[in-house]
Amino acid sequence: MSTRARILEVAADLVAKSPDGDISTRAVCEAAQVGAPALYRHFGDKEGLLSAVVDHGFEAYLATKRERSETADPVQDLRDGWDSHVEFALRNPNLFRLMHSPAMRTPPAAALESHRILTRDLERAAALGKLRISSELAAQMIMSANVGVGLMLVARPSTFNDGSVSRRVRDAVHAAVFVPEVGVHEPAGAGGTQVPSVAARLSALLRRSPDAGLSTAEAALMNEWLDRVSNAPVRATVNGEKSDHLG
Repeated sequence: MSTRARILEVAADLVAKSPDGDISTRAVCEAAQVGAPALYRHFGDKEGLLSAVVDHGFEAYLATKRERSETADPVQDLRDGWDSHVEFALRNPNLFRLMHSPAMRTPPAAALESHRILTRDLERAAALGKLRISSELAAQMIMSANVGVGLMLVARPSTFNDGSVSRRVRDAVHAAVFVPEVGVHEPAGAGGTQVPSVAARLSALLRRSPDAGLSTAEAALMNEWLDRVSNAPVRATVNGEKSDHLG
C-alpha cells in the first residue's frame, strides 16, 4: 500500500470513529506512522485531506450511480436517487456531515459529480415534458432539500425520528418540480404551468441537439430566454384572486 493510500485509509477510519467527525492531522500522522511533511506533500493541507476522505468514502456510492441502467421513467429514477442519498447519509453520518460542512471551502469532487448526475436525470425528465421548471433550478431545489433532510436525520436523530419524513419531503419537493402525473387532478388555475413546462422541455431538447441550426451565441441566448420563461412565477387564480407561485 502506498503512503498516500495508507494516510487516506487511516484518516477515513478516524473520521468514521470520531464523535463529531473531526480529526487532527497529528492523529492521522501518528496512526499512519508518517511525518507531517508526507501528509502535506500528498494532500496539501487538512482541508485537502478531508476532501480526499470524502471522495474516497463516496466513491462506492457514486459507482452504483454511474453503472446503473437508466429506466424509461426518469422521475422514478430521481425518487430512487433521493432515497439512496438519504440511506448513504444514515450509513455514513460523519462522512455526510463532512461532505456538506461549511468548513470545506472547496466542494469535494464527489459532491460536484453527485450534482451532475442529478442534473442529467432532470434533463431526461425535461426532455419528456415532465418538468415544471428548468433542470438547473430543479437540481438546486432537490439537492438542497435532499441534503437538508440527510443532515437533519444524522445530526438530530432524536428530533427527526419519524421514518416517513424523508419520503414526505421528497414528494413535496417533487410535486413542485414535476408536472402532475397523467390522470391526477391539477388545481384550478394551474393550466399556466404548461408554458414553463414546454419551455423547460425545449431547453433540454436543444441542449441535447447541438446541430439545431443555431450559432453558439444564438443557442446561449435561446437557453437564457427559455430558462427565464420556465422559472418565471406562474399567475394562478386562488379564490378568484391572482397570486404568484413558482411552478
